Amino acid sequence: MHAPVESAAGPVHYDQILQTTAFTLAGLGLVVVFSASNVMAQSQYGDAYYFVKRQLIYGLLALGALWLGRRIDYHRYKRYAYHILVICLIGLVLVFIPGIGAKVRSASRWVRLGPLTVQPSEFAKLGMVLFLAYSLARKQEKMKYFAIGFLPHMVVAGLFIGLIGKEPDFGTAITLGAIVITMLFVGGTRVTHILLAVAGGGALATLMVLKDPKKWARFLSFMDPWKHGQDVGYQLKQSLLAIGSGGLTGLGPGQSRAKLFYLPDAHTDFILSICTEEVGFLGFLLVIAMFAILVSRGFWISLRAPDSFGSYLALGLTLVIGLPAAINMGVVTGLLPTKGLSLPFFSYGGSCLLANMLAVGILLNISSQIKRVDKGLRNA
Repeated sequence: MHAPVESAAGPVHYDQILQTTAFTLAGLGLVVVFSASNVMAQSQYGDAYYFVKRQLIYGLLALGALWLGRRIDYHRYKRYAYHILVICLIGLVLVFIPGIGAKVRSASRWVRLGPLTVQPSEFAKLGMVLFLAYSLARKQEKMKYFAIGFLPHMVVAGLFIGLIGKEPDFGTAITLGAIVITMLFVGGTRVTHILLAVAGGGALATLMVLKDPKKWARFLSFMDPWKHGQDVGYQLKQSLLAIGSGGLTGLGPGQSRAKLFYLPDAHTDFILSICTEEVGFLGFLLVIAMFAILVSRGFWISLRAPDSFGSYLALGLTLVIGLPAAINMGVVTGLLPTKGLSLPFFSYGGSCLLANMLAVGILLNISSQIKRVDKGLRNA
């Protein structure tokens, strides 16, 4: 289904299913942010609406980002692929500069912009996807060569992943690595080169976990959250208790008990636990279904894109949304170790929402050009 919008060249058809699903997820996210944060907001700021008011402002800005992404012909990004990549790289460096970078809980992930803070790693994922889409589309058959199709991309990706890992943001670093590997594989990189990257990345990640007591403790809590439920496994234990107490249909909107200072990060990384506690397992399945619809539409757009650049770009943007969502769901249910990743469209935070809505906007633009090409072929 496509929603027609009039333009100078005639009606432009956007993917209505994708757009409606994204709006629905963002709208539900706003409701859940209020439910998950109101008690803490009242306690800390004397205003139960403190977080949701800010999330509403972020949402309005995100709508502007979606509109912009939907409006701009995605082919125009080719000209600025390297410029955007450099800007993203500068943003990742700025987080470490005193007076510019903002540190929270010993993590340097944000840049101060007046009264606001921006998380460059969220936009770095988009910049990397754009760079890879442009490069893969240009190189095509040359992608099978190590020095052309593998090494340059891994050097650039390694720089980005290294900076993000140093913040430290292990979850985003792993996510970006998975996006890069997937795009290179689809782009025609030899399987042996892909396996080399996976083995190297896996060995490095294992070494980082073993050398960092905090990461090792998280891994232990993942293996047995009940044994470590009073210390390193406390957050995961509370998440599982919240999900379990929701049962099939939930405790009801606003009735979560875990948000009463039992579950840390209830309005950010573990917001899905609060949502499931209130709407139950059926509601949890509904959230999964909506993300599945969004991701499937993204892959459909990738398969039907008018050119290879659009195809790779749509694939990467879909992974930018889908992978963190899948990982977050795995974390809150105890299927994956805790990584500190937000749930797209749901978790409190402006950078994540802006980046994801911009990604949806670009996907919508690509979808509109599928319709034009199909119409042109029929009229030929």
